[in-house]
Amino acid sequence: MAKQKVNRRSFIGIGAAFTAVGCVDVARGRTAKFSMNASTLRGYNLSLFEQVKAVSASGFTGYEPWMKDIRAAKESGTFGDVCRMARDCGLSFVNGIAFGQWVSPVPSVQAAGLEETKRDMALLAEMGCPCIAASMFGVQKPGAPCLTSEEIAERYVVVLELGKAMGVKPLLEYWGHSVNLSRLEDALDVLALVNRPDAAVLADVYHTYRGGGSFGAYRRLTPAMLPVLHVNDYPAEPSRDKLVDADRVWPGDGLAPWREISGNLAASGADPWLSIELFNPAYWRTTPADTLRVGLEKIRRLFGGCREAT
Repeated sequence: MAKQKVNRRSFIGIGAAFTAVGCVDVARGRTAKFSMNASTLRGYNLSLFEQVKAVSASGFTGYEPWMKDIRAAKESGTFGDVCRMARDCGLSFVNGIAFGQWVSPVPSVQAAGLEETKRDMALLAEMGCPCIAASMFGVQKPGAPCLTSEEIAERYVVVLELGKAMGVKPLLEYWGHSVNLSRLEDALDVLALVNRPDAAVLADVYHTYRGGGSFGAYRRLTPAMLPVLHVNDYPAEPSRDKLVDADRVWPGDGLAPWREISGNLAASGADPWLSIELFNPAYWRTTPADTLRVGLEKIRRLFGGCREAT
């Protein structure tokens, strides 16, 4: 396959016309690394090979695959082809979306979750993917036992040690709808208890709002604490407490305070991958190429004052 140069482009600002509709001027002069999350393409039912082929051709330089698709590629024998194509096209795997129940209070479930996480980390290490999502999966729904920050921190340390051995950093992920760890502030409390340089968070614009947290908390982040930021937006309706994943909209198309967000990131010094994570079925009515094109236009338009990383 011919090598595609998708990792050598510079984007110099969009201009005053975009400023009028929300271009984040405060970001001007900084670099931006644009990534796509597999959830945004979920409705097309693509194999990992097809996902990577489409994303490589789109202009995105980063990708967040889901572990179920990585496992399927391994089982089908296309895993090596996926890795070679990404490498040849200059596409970076930035974070793997995983759901191992490492935080479960049930010992047998927790042990199985850690084994699953270990297997997932092995695959990600083979792909050259540096991070894995470490979420509250299994204790996120109403009726789940409420865990203290200390309990989550104790279990997160175990995952950090596993990640240290496997060469993949687990990113503590908060979900706005979750019974446990619903706010960025909660995740930061856990990181403070852990007090390790390898502890990090997977932040998300939608989940920050959905959980009732403050975007001001982004100022508490450091570059090491924020390798990836999920970039998405939220509409005026339904109300915050009624929002579900499918309600997310393109960044810049909702009510998110992007100038504040970008200013807080600049103040923190964080320079994460900006990864679009949506689950909106309205965006699956065209083609993967169209969805990727629109996504890149939206994020470039929003962060038009940035120099795109090469």
